[in-house]
Amino acid sequence: MSVDSLKATLPDYAKDLKLNIGSLLNETVLSDQQKYGSLLASAHAAGHPDLVRAADAEAADRLSPEARTAAKAAAAVMAMNNVYYRAVHLISNDAYRTLPARLRMNVIGAPGIEKADFELYSLAVSAINGCGMCLDAHEAELRKHGLTVEQIQAALRIGAVVNAISHVLTAEQAA
Repeated sequence: MSVDSLKATLPDYAKDLKLNIGSLLNETVLSDQQKYGSLLASAHAAGHPDLVRAADAEAADRLSPEARTAAKAAAAVMAMNNVYYRAVHLISNDAYRTLPARLRMNVIGAPGIEKADFELYSLAVSAINGCGMCLDAHEAELRKHGLTVEQIQAALRIGAVVNAISHVLTAEQAA
């Protein structure tokens, strides 16, 4: 299933989502690796099986095997990190901020692709998962790598639209 065929399954009330995903995938502010990696990572983070399959099919010819693996790894490690760091940030007791996380996250240091692209995937996933501490950290890292605010915003927009599509698909299947 492609993203186009997935769009066709969305109800009329989600027309804006259909338009947004189409325009985001046609945008040129990100490279294909950045755009389709963010799409795939976001789909894995949002978790709806049809969406994951559509994003994977869309990315298949546009991403190297290494970039596909990195996108999935970003979703996996951020699922852990976003919960942990959001909790540490929200707990009033500052003692937790001084403790080492003691969680393995080796893929962040050696993602198998350009570090900036992996950070972009991680940013999109962190937006979906709602971790402000992680969003700040990834945004700062991306700025150090020279990404523009427009490029960073594009990844955030991909995450937002993919997440919304996942919610619509889940709600429609439950109805």
